[in-house]
Amino acid sequence: MDIAGKLIVAAITHDETRIWATDAHRGDKPEIVARPSLEHVHHHVRQAQANHNHESNRFEVPYLEGIATAIAPAGQILLVGHGKGKSNSMLKVIQFLERHHPKTAEKVVAALDINVPALTEPQILAAAREWFEDHKNG
Repeated sequence: MDIAGKLIVAAITHDETRIWATDAHRGDKPEIVARPSLEHVHHHVRQAQANHNHESNRFEVPYLEGIATAIAPAGQILLVGHGKGKSNSMLKVIQFLERHHPKTAEKVVAALDINVPALTEPQILAAAREWFEDHKNG
């Protein structure tokens, strides 16, 4: 998918980020950046670490880096996600971009708090298009 210079929407959850250009057509498949999973990695972690969520932290940076790489060519970026506190993946992406990819962070025009897992892909795109329509002259 070519997103260079385009308005895009990135729907962020803990396990994956789906990316569309806002000019996507019905049926166009998003680019998907998935969090690396435990089953594909050789690992030695004490049970206590796994129980205290240390195990998933190993995958945070590669996942965030994958998102940053995927959205970097875009002209403007609308992030959509859902979560509270430490589980807010969208906030983690924003902070990661600000710290490690400031040029990409500057392209983020807004972050909408919507319950991504509860919406269909057309509903996510409709929310993004509505936001862009309301703010394109702003």
